[in-house]
Amino acid sequence: MEIEQVLDNALRKAAAIWVEPSGHEPRLVWALWRDGAVLVAVGGTEQVVPGLADGVACTVTVRSPTTHSHLVDAPATAHLAEPDDDTAKALKAARLNTRPEWESVYRLEFA
Repeated sequence: MEIEQVLDNALRKAAAIWVEPSGHEPRLVWALWRDGAVLVAVGGTEQVVPGLADGVACTVTVRSPTTHSHLVDAPATAHLAEPDDDTAKALKAARLNTRPEWESVYRLEFA
């Protein structure tokens, strides 16, 4: 099975992933799988991910949402993104129990 298919299958179901920016400790974050990439909102009232910046190499670790077993580690590159209206709505909808206000959104694209 190709890594893209494994990622697609895993990330459609995962609400949280581990993100490890180069040179930093891994951090469990909520994320949104959209258009073949992971979106991570940071700052403001959202999560903090030390080391996450435009152009930074990251490792994304996905675990099974049901068994919590390790599914895949995948290299990615973070890109600062300006979400369009549909993407911003999807990010807000993914945070059902909060009023999200973020400073930045990163699109983690897989190599």
